[in-house]
Amino acid sequence: MTQTVRSSPLALTVLGMLHTRPLHPYGIQRLIKQWGKDQVVNVGQRTSLYRTIERLEESGLVAVRTTGRDQQYPERTVYEITDAGRAATRQWLEDMLAEPKREYPEFPVALSHLMMLTPAEALDQLERREQALAALHAGLEAGLAATAGLPRVLMLESEYVAATSAAQLEWLRAVIADLRSGRLAWTEQGLISTASGDAQAAQDG
Repeated sequence: MTQTVRSSPLALTVLGMLHTRPLHPYGIQRLIKQWGKDQVVNVGQRTSLYRTIERLEESGLVAVRTTGRDQQYPERTVYEITDAGRAATRQWLEDMLAEPKREYPEFPVALSHLMMLTPAEALDQLERREQALAALHAGLEAGLAATAGLPRVLMLESEYVAATSAAQLEWLRAVIADLRSGRLAWTEQGLISTASGDAQAAQDG
């Protein structure tokens, strides 16, 4: 029985790689890294890649083309995209481009609980993040400079990642400056009083 697979960044990327030619899973993973798509999809764990391919096959979006053997790979299954896979790829791509989706990365969640730390502790952790983010951004900018001769359409995701990291870095540095100056500060007692006032207001309402 054909199953329906939900769209995901990794599933779309696998189908995108198979648009180029039939590939085995290792070839898909290698091509993702060669083309720099690992900036936007996680292919560090090959298990998740295999599971995604299995779901795509169960849904009829990819099919086994050949299964061969050689010295390096005892058994190597080569997959190809189906007509249904090409149609799904186009639909997923159009939806992902046109429709913003609410995502829940971990950093905003951590920020929502920042009051559990003291301002000094929060400053220490955010300064560490600023250093790591600055190094990441420098690497992204260097990567863009190294690939400046490529057609721009091939580098749009790298541009986007670099632009968003620059915006995050600017915002983070502003928060750090406010923590250092004391413009952003809190105390446990003050937060307790605020919470108590909110609770009383809710009861009164």
